[in-house]
Amino acid sequence: MEALLSQFTFLSDQALQGNKNFDPSAMEDLMKLFEIESYKAWAALELEEEKQVKGAEITMQQAEDYFDSVMETAVDEFRRFEEEMELESKAELSGVDDTAEKVKKMGDLMEKGANIASKLYVEAAMKSAALIC
Repeated sequence: MEALLSQFTFLSDQALQGNKNFDPSAMEDLMKLFEIESYKAWAALELEEEKQVKGAEITMQQAEDYFDSVMETAVDEFRRFEEEMELESKAELSGVDDTAEKVKKMGDLMEKGANIASKLYVEAAMKSAALIC
């Protein structure tokens, strides 16, 4: 681009000084070269932009993959925790059920014992009453 600017300066000086060797078609050719150089620079910028976009897409995909991995790990950990808590609660409930069953059996035995004691008391009272009479 600097060479083109240098050539443009040279041709402009020739035109301004009224140099007889100045060829206007040379200026037109130079302007076409400027246009071509501009398109090349534009294409290079577009290519660089595409590279940066592709790099950003790759980085974004890596971030999404990492996020998915972290979320999957967290969900797995939560499920394990949930299963562990469920097992613990079932074990605790089973222990409470066993205790309740033992208390019920003990209550039944105490009821039977009270019934037997009551019957014996009634029998003793009737025998005592029969002896007195």
